Amino acid sequence: MARAAQKLANSLGLVLFSSPFDATAVDYLEKLRMPAYKIASFENGDIPLIRKVAATRKPVIVSTGTATTAEIDEAARTLRKARAKFALMKCVSAYPAPESEMNLRAIAALAKRHGVPVGLSDHTLGPTTAIAAAALGANLLEKHMILSRKAGGPDAPFSMEPAEFKAMIRAIRATEAALGDGALGPAPSEKPSRAFRRSLFVVEDVKKGEKLTSANVRAIRPGNGLPPRELDSVLGARARRDIKRGTPLSRTLVSRSRS
Repeated sequence: MARAAQKLANSLGLVLFSSPFDATAVDYLEKLRMPAYKIASFENGDIPLIRKVAATRKPVIVSTGTATTAEIDEAARTLRKARAKFALMKCVSAYPAPESEMNLRAIAALAKRHGVPVGLSDHTLGPTTAIAAAALGANLLEKHMILSRKAGGPDAPFSMEPAEFKAMIRAIRATEAALGDGALGPAPSEKPSRAFRRSLFVVEDVKKGEKLTSANVRAIRPGNGLPPRELDSVLGARARRDIKRGTPLSRTLVSRSRS
């Protein structure tokens, strides 16, 4: 049965792995050639089990639910000593878990403390907490899934049906795209909109040699003239030539002399 499930998963592009609860389970899973292991929250204090899993040299994901800071540190230290590649999952082991207790800012705190990828094992209802975790830097997300909640079972009330799961993934991908790279400045899609910024225009006909004043120069749209921050530097200067009303102001139209 297990090998048939693995074959089906491969055909769907899925990677199957498991959470062992004792040493015999690790031995059994090794026979099935597990590619990775998950240490569930209730086992994150079982150091002998963690050592056994680490000895397989497979990647390990550790949920941190119910654990104190010291217990998380000990589990991480054990894996690091075994030179295992591992990730931590922020988790509240309540089913369902209340949003008010999720403390998603701990994702960044765990990443900083341990220097490994950190994700969220989420038992809240709905997609909101998982989406927020993605925005806060979660590298992995775990959510329970069921084909239909009508089937019942202990996990059914807080599990997502396929359509809900798909919608959550879409929202997470949109969130990741929206985060960007943090660079300041106009976005590419904003470039056409820069034409609607204000700039300096001559708003009354001005003769050559006439002074530019607040009566004949104003900041209006579009943005084809000098930026408004240049207003003080041009007021009192003289026009180099006749300028018709509605002309965007440029340095070539302004004399350097104010006399």
